[in-house]
Amino acid sequence: MTNRTIHHLSHIDLDGYSCQLVMQYTPYTKFNYNANYGAEVKQKLEMILENIQKAKENALILITDLNLTADESRWITQEVARLCENKIDVKLTLLDHHGSGEESAKKHEWYYLDVTRCATKITYDYVKEHFEYNEPVWMAKYVAVVNAVDLWIKEEHDNFEFGKVCMRLVTETKELNRVMFAEEDLIYKLSLLKEAVKFIGLENAPILLDESIHKIKKEFFKKDQDNTLDNLATDYLVKLLGEARSDKTIYYKGYRGFLSYGVGNTSIVGNGFLVAYPEYDFIVDISYRGAMSLRANFQVSVSQIAKEWANGGGHPNAAGGRIIGFKEQYRYDKVKQQIEALISDKESVAGKLEWKKEEE
Repeated sequence: MTNRTIHHLSHIDLDGYSCQLVMQYTPYTKFNYNANYGAEVKQKLEMILENIQKAKENALILITDLNLTADESRWITQEVARLCENKIDVKLTLLDHHGSGEESAKKHEWYYLDVTRCATKITYDYVKEHFEYNEPVWMAKYVAVVNAVDLWIKEEHDNFEFGKVCMRLVTETKELNRVMFAEEDLIYKLSLLKEAVKFIGLENAPILLDESIHKIKKEFFKKDQDNTLDNLATDYLVKLLGEARSDKTIYYKGYRGFLSYGVGNTSIVGNGFLVAYPEYDFIVDISYRGAMSLRANFQVSVSQIAKEWANGGGHPNAAGGRIIGFKEQYRYDKVKQQIEALISDKESVAGKLEWKKEEE
């Protein structure tokens, strides 16, 4: 395995992220991706294939805690074969426990299905058998926790109750955006889980972890000065937005804007971004269903942009609307393509407007 780059796709629940936590202690080059069921799975697999094609390196596509449909399994098998024909040596392994994948498991040798263990336990056992592994002392106990709660084994009371808190630690951790900032979001979630394992074996561990979640989250975002979790997370997010300016900038009628996707809380995050980066005239955040929220800082009237883009409206510095025909995406580049096509269309049919700061 030392000569392959690992592209690891996993689910977005405790079991899925824990598979990636297990893999974190292997010494190989790894790229992580996460997906929920449905169209997102294929979009992320397409991204993996594109990245392998660009790198032209031997690779392993590892899929954990996600079952593929018969069509998806047939498609990915063909795509991997195509890469191999083009002299890129790619292997495919899927480790899962969902019975709904039985049809695919029977047809494809790369599809490993075991309904008696959670995906984290399957991955842990597989890694110990097939990979070099620098296992931390707590890993086996943690895997038992995930197995108990994911399979709902209430008889393992201590592990089950602690696992319930860990499950909520992941599902309610939404400070970062996993589409725009997938790597940072995963680092955040795995760091929280690594803090959680410190409570395993303590008396009243589920209660202690439950009471510590807020503090653990703050410690991740905290730099020098303490603040509320909201403010700390906002500062962190504004910094990420700023670092991503090179490929997330858009232009409309000569005005510079920043395009974000699914970030939300535009009043706070958007205004924070515009203060930190005054060279931008506006920021627009698109929701997964095409609702848009725009903010400006007296450089342009976003109410006019909202009207032109989506027949929306609002105030000069705060406006919104809904983009008709917007297709939900799980990749930022696909979102930007849609918005840039919209901008091109609107610019071609509307004349230039002079937007100026109103005289006080």
